[in-house]
Amino acid sequence: MKFSNLYKAAILITAATFSSCEKDGNPNNLPDIDPKVYEGTVGGYKSSDEVFKENLVAYFSFDENYSEKLTNTAPTQTAGNSLIDAGIRGKALNLNSGYLYYANQFAAFKTDALKSFTVSQWVKISNNGSKRTMLMQIARPGMFDGNLDIRLNTNGFPSTNTDVLRIGPRFTTVGGGSQDNLNANASPKIGPNNWVHIALSYNGSTGRFNLFANGINIGTYSDRGVGNNLFKAYEPTELIFGGNYNVIPGKAVNTSVEYAAMTGVIDEVRIYNVFMPDAIIKALYELGVAKK
Repeated sequence: MKFSNLYKAAILITAATFSSCEKDGNPNNLPDIDPKVYEGTVGGYKSSDEVFKENLVAYFSFDENYSEKLTNTAPTQTAGNSLIDAGIRGKALNLNSGYLYYANQFAAFKTDALKSFTVSQWVKISNNGSKRTMLMQIARPGMFDGNLDIRLNTNGFPSTNTDVLRIGPRFTTVGGGSQDNLNANASPKIGPNNWVHIALSYNGSTGRFNLFANGINIGTYSDRGVGNNLFKAYEPTELIFGGNYNVIPGKAVNTSVEYAAMTGVIDEVRIYNVFMPDAIIKALYELGVAKK
C-alpha cells in the first residue's frame, strides 16, 4: 500500500512519540525525522507534482501546447483557443467562445480503469446571464450527457455578479441514470481577475462525491449512494474542454442550446484515479496559490 508524504509524516511522528516512552528509546529502529525535510512544504508536499503522483492518470499543464502530458495526446479539433502568460504555473489555456476536443479514448478513462477519481483544475470564469458552461466533459459519442460533466451555471447571474457561481458536476451511473452535486449555499469569488480552484473527488466504493472550491468542501449533495447509483465509465469516450458536442460544428447530438462554448481561462488540470480526502484537496489548493 502506498502513502502520501503527509501520511508518512503522520505515521513516523506518531510512532516516534510512542517509542520515546520505551526504555530502549527506539525499539522499532524508526528513522529520525529531520524537520528540515518539511520546511517550505504544504501538507508535506513541495509541489503539486508530488501529490498522489502514482495515481495521476492525466495532466494538462497548458504550458507549451494543448497536449495531455502523460500520453502526449493532442486535441483533434479546437476553436477560440490560445495560450496566455500568468497561469497558476507557467502559461494557461485561454478560451474565447472556444473549446478543445480530443476525439480519442484515453486508456485511463476506461470502465475497468476509472472507478474512483479526483479532478483538480484552476479556472477564471464569469457569469454571463444566458448560457451554461461545460468546463470539462468525459464525453460519450452521440450522447448529450457524458460519463462526467463539470457544469457551471454561468447562466444564473449577469457578469457583474462575481459573488455567486453555481457549480453542478454530474456523472453517469451503473444503472444508466445520473447523480450530481451542487453548491447550493457557498460560492467562491469569481470574475476575470480571480483564479478559482475547483476540485471533484469521488469514492467508487461509498458513493461519496465531494465538490471543492478554493480548498473548501462546498458540496450540498455529496452522498450519492451505492449499487446502481455508483459511477460507471462507459465506453467509448472522448474528452472536451469548454463545451459539449453541441458547441462543436458537425457534432451536435440534439437541438439543445443551453451551453455556449466557454469564455474563460483554465490551467493545471489533473485527473487522478483515486478519491482524495479533504486535507489533500486543501493542500493542492494551497500549493497552487504558492505557484508550486
